[in-house]
Amino acid sequence: MKTFTDLSRWRTHRQHLNPEWRVGFVPTMGALHAGHLSLVQKARAENDYVVVSLFVNPTQFDQAADLENYPRDTETDLALLRQAGVDAVLLPDSAQLYPDEYAYQVTEKRLSQQLCGAHRPGHFDGVLTVVLKLFNLVQPHAAYFGEKDYQQLALIRGLVDAFFLPIEVIGCPIVREAEGLAMSSRNSRLSTEQRQQAASLYRILTQAPDAQAARRQLAAVFDRVDYVQDLGDRRLAAVQLGPVRLIDNVPLPTPKAGGAA
Repeated sequence: MKTFTDLSRWRTHRQHLNPEWRVGFVPTMGALHAGHLSLVQKARAENDYVVVSLFVNPTQFDQAADLENYPRDTETDLALLRQAGVDAVLLPDSAQLYPDEYAYQVTEKRLSQQLCGAHRPGHFDGVLTVVLKLFNLVQPHAAYFGEKDYQQLALIRGLVDAFFLPIEVIGCPIVREAEGLAMSSRNSRLSTEQRQQAASLYRILTQAPDAQAARRQLAAVFDRVDYVQDLGDRRLAAVQLGPVRLIDNVPLPTPKAGGAA
């Protein structure tokens, strides 16, 4: 496994890869868990060459404290990626990815204004901008994202379509803890008691008869409910528990065929 902290070295390396190889890419912010590794495993199974990025992207954080407290463990991450058979890891710093100091940005005007975007101004501008930069650097044939960030996944698919990028965006199923909590790097900031509370997010979203009922039930458990909303075939929610904002989504039940005459 090769690691690249210098993007100019990476770009030279990328130019000399076998042009017949299929390149898979998994962008991450590090603090890797089993959810990330499931993306890496799928990329490894479907591609000749696998690239992972480890970069805590400052432009997508709307609160300085969240950025400061975001978990970081690069050495453990690299060991996990090496064990998973990754070919290359990008470890850029902000100065390399933002030589323009974020003067140029990607902004989406519709979906990004709803749900998480309505509660985190500028968040998706940062996400889409850094993803476009990474796509241009890696030039992957396929990129892998978890379905936990369902709104983000939809926006990245829209980005690829809008800018005619020759990249297949592959969504991968949510990986959950035994009690149902969706795996997230931020879960490490929850206490044992809070983790037990957090598990009710998945249970309520799955069992509530509709979004309104889910919101009422979540409000009784969590410090704040940002939203519960049905979008397409998914029910999405975001809640605050102590210092941690949790998001999750579940498939909506398929309506049963037939019914009373």
